[in-house]
Amino acid sequence: ESRWPFLFGAIIVPSLIQVMILPFLPESPRYLLLEKHDRSKAEKAFQRFLGKDDVSHEIEEVLAESRAQRNTKLVSVVQLLRTRAVRWQILTVVVTMGCYQLCGLNAV
Repeated sequence: ESRWPFLFGAIIVPSLIQVMILPFLPESPRYLLLEKHDRSKAEKAFQRFLGKDDVSHEIEEVLAESRAQRNTKLVSVVQLLRTRAVRWQILTVVVTMGCYQLCGLNAV
């Protein structure tokens, strides 16, 4: 019983390892391309991850996916519930999650 502080202190070791390794990890190519708008760094990151020199196809895929996401129409909860095709799916998920909360099974 007197050793429980060591259990909480054991969390420090992985966090220190992560803090020391984090500056050496490359940034995500998607983040560099879409958020920072830095195409050259994104190309370098893709080259490092994929191990090939020509990554123009991957860059164009990411940009096309970004354009497709921007053109996606958002639907409100009320509109979603009015749609007959997804109403039973939403109801099933809500009832299942409610049962999980009522029975105390939060691990799932």
